[in-house]
Amino acid sequence: MSARFLAVICTGAAALLASHAFAAEPRPVVVELFTSQGCSSCPPADRFLSELSDTRTDVLPLAFHVTYWNQLGWKDPFSFEAVDARQAQYVKRFRDFAYTPEMVIDGKAEVVGSNRSAASSAIDDAKSTGVTVATVSAAREGGGVSVTIGPGRGRARVLLVGYDARHVTPIGLGENAGRTLTESNIVRSFAPIGQWSGAPLTLHANAVTGEHMAVLLEASDGAIVGAARVVDGQRAPAR
Repeated sequence: MSARFLAVICTGAAALLASHAFAAEPRPVVVELFTSQGCSSCPPADRFLSELSDTRTDVLPLAFHVTYWNQLGWKDPFSFEAVDARQAQYVKRFRDFAYTPEMVIDGKAEVVGSNRSAASSAIDDAKSTGVTVATVSAAREGGGVSVTIGPGRGRARVLLVGYDARHVTPIGLGENAGRTLTESNIVRSFAPIGQWSGAPLTLHANAVTGEHMAVLLEASDGAIVGAARVVDGQRAPAR
């Protein structure tokens, strides 16, 4: 997966003033659920993620479907190998093995995805202690996306994530055979579109696969330090 982009550095006092105006605004806590339709332990975590999607605008829930359960008889149609590679980076930080359902909160903490109490506590901790290095806003423009990042300190990789709002899938084989799964915010693609280095930055990228999109700022240690949903039409300030 790749996205072609053009970076334009924006400077001037107006950009700096806008940055300070929005600096205190909260941004969504990013919740990544590593899951699979071939995993019998995953449906409760999938339901929890759906509830987060339906009830909390202060959380950006994303379901990443891994491929390593596909050999049990059911190939998850939403799984792809880049998800396995993303989870492998978290494995290096948190555990010695990959598992599902694993929920990673803001790239800094992980819990079993079906453990609602632990997940909710981790989300609350992220809201109170999470770092936002710069404001982010993003909007669709034609067949692409325009991303604006304000000034700040540090460096971060800019990721564009595409996801579908909801799918209902009858499962024919494997551990969940006979069940119908309803899953939300299913990641269909993600790609790096640039690098932010502290100065105000505007990126223009091709849209990635998915009904909706979001932008993540990811620090070198994997922590999420900025995020925004991509809005349709005129750009709005990031939450």
